[in-house]
Amino acid sequence: MLLNIENLIKSYGTPDGFAQTVVDVSEFSLAAEQQTALCGTSGTGKTTFLNLIAGILQPDSGRIELDGSPISAASEAGRDRLRARTIGYIFQTFNLLHGYSCTENVLLGMSFGPGADRRRARGLLERMGLGQRLDHLPSQLSTGQQQRVAVARALANRPKLVLADEPTGNLDPASSAESLGLIRETCEENGAALLLVSHDRDVLGQFDDVRDLAEINRAAACPSAMEARP
Repeated sequence: MLLNIENLIKSYGTPDGFAQTVVDVSEFSLAAEQQTALCGTSGTGKTTFLNLIAGILQPDSGRIELDGSPISAASEAGRDRLRARTIGYIFQTFNLLHGYSCTENVLLGMSFGPGADRRRARGLLERMGLGQRLDHLPSQLSTGQQQRVAVARALANRPKLVLADEPTGNLDPASSAESLGLIRETCEENGAALLLVSHDRDVLGQFDDVRDLAEINRAAACPSAMEARP
C-alpha cells in the first residue's frame, strides 16, 4: 500500500479549555495509482484529515505511513521533505502566488523538491491547455484556468499521491466536469494515486471507489464538536 493509516487522532482546544476530537480514524489505506473519492460534507474533518496525511499538521497519536516512511513520526523538516517528494496538493482555494506567472508558480513548487525544471513546468501547463497563458498572472486567468495551474503545480515533482480538497468547488458544472476529468487523466498519466474529497454528487459519481468520510472518521459522529473546523 502507498498510504497506511492506523489509530489516527487529532484534537483541538476549545475556548472553554476542553479538547475536541476532530479526526479519529482507526484504519485507512490507499494503493499506488488508486483513485478514491471521499464524500465529505462540512463537519466531517475533511481538510484536517488531508492536512494530516500531507504532514502539514501533526497528529496527537496514531501512525501515517506514506510510501514506506512514517510521516507522522517525522520532524517538521522531515515532513516537509517527504511532502515535497511524495505528495501533490490541490487546495480548494488554489493558493497561487498572485505576483508570479503561471510558469513561475509551477517552478516555485518545484523548488521544494528536486529543483526547477522549466521544460517540465511548461509541458505540464501546456497539457492543462495553458500553452498561451504561460506568462499570465493568476489575476489574468479565469477561475478554471487558475485551478489548472494548481493541478500542474501539484504534479510538478512527480508525486506518488495527489490530495485534492474540493478542487471543483469554485467552478460551474461544465467547468467542474472538465477539470475533474483533467485531474484524473493527468494523475493516471503521471502514475500518481488520487485522494479527492468532495460533497458534490456529480463529482463523486465519476469514481468507482467512493467512501464516506463520516464513516471512516468516528469523530464526525459528533458534529457539534466540530462546528469550528472543516
